[in-house]
This record gives sequence, C-alpha cells and structure tokens, in this order.
Amino acid sequence: MTTDQPTARRRYWDEYTAPDHGWRIDGPSKQPRRPPGEELAALRSGLGRPVMDSPKMWPYYSTEVGDVLALRDRVSDEQQAEHAALALYGLHQQGQSRPMHRSGVKLGRALRELRRDGKYSENALDARVAQLAAATSVPALLVHLRGLVTQLRTVGQPLDYDHLMADIRAWHQSERRPQVRLKWALGYRAWQSKTPDDDE
Repeated sequence: MTTDQPTARRRYWDEYTAPDHGWRIDGPSKQPRRPPGEELAALRSGLGRPVMDSPKMWPYYSTEVGDVLALRDRVSDEQQAEHAALALYGLHQQGQSRPMHRSGVKLGRALRELRRDGKYSENALDARVAQLAAATSVPALLVHLRGLVTQLRTVGQPLDYDHLMADIRAWHQSERRPQVRLKWALGYRAWQSKTPDDDE
C-alpha cells in the first residue's frame, strides 16, 4: 500500500518565473503571469521584521512548519531565510517589467554585474560588499542586503533567490559563514578576470 506524498510547493518567485527566465504564461489567456503589485507590497511589509510578524506575508510562505518547533513557539532557520528572501524579492521586483529572479545568477555575480554597470562608484560598491561580507549577525546581513538589492533593482539586475535564501540560511550558523563569504568573493572578484563569462 502506498500513500500520497504532499507535493512541495514552489517558492513564490518560481510561481511567476519560467525556466527560460521570462514570465510564466497563463493557460487560458496566454498572457504573461506577473506578480500583482499588492502581493509584492505584502512581501515588502516583511522588511526589517521577524518571520510571521507580518500577517500579509503568511499566504506566500512555502517552507513547512515543523511540529516540534511550532510547539515551542519557534521557527526554523529555513523559515527565517525564506521570510527574508521573500521580503527582498518584493523590494527587488517592485516596478520591474521582467523577472528579477534568475536561476544561476548568484549574489557574487549579480553584484559584479552591478559594478560593471557603472551607475555607482566602484570604490563605494566595493566597500558596501565588504560590509556585507563582514556582517556578524543575520540582522546586520539583511540590512546590507536590503541596500544592495535596492541598487540591483535600480539597474534591473536579476538575482537567484533560491541561492540567496540558501546563503541567508547558512548565515544563521557562524561556522558556515566563511564558505558563503568565499562564494561571494569568487563571484564578485571575477570582474578582474580576462574572461567575462566566468561565474562563481
């Protein structure tokens, strides 16, 4: 006898972003499915707030709630990371005509493209990225990410939110931070390479 396993729910950004990096197409209308403005506003309501603190965001969480933690009125690192990533995505996607989630574009690479764009001072951006990498707590990390995501939005540079969520989750464990920093550094410093297509 077999039992049906629950189907994993897509992350919010994957509900709208197709594998080809465009918008998913609505079946009946054949029109692109873009995240509604009111949904993005609901996601932004979580900026600077702890997970579950903004009821408007509750419908958009996809991480399963663990029974043991719930009984203790606690949330997992994954839940906290998804909350932060959703709020940042709501900020990033605001006012953009194309998806700001793009699979494979990790944070280091996205920031490298921001640097190449030339809109912001290279020295100032280098300093902001260094501050991000030096963050000693998750709240400090999120403050720096919010500023950098705002800059990414300004130039329309997409970012892989699955990877960003994984990075935020890892930051909850101090022993995993060096590996995340290394990944960011390799992606960001690749602008020094002679091969522009190099990735992390």
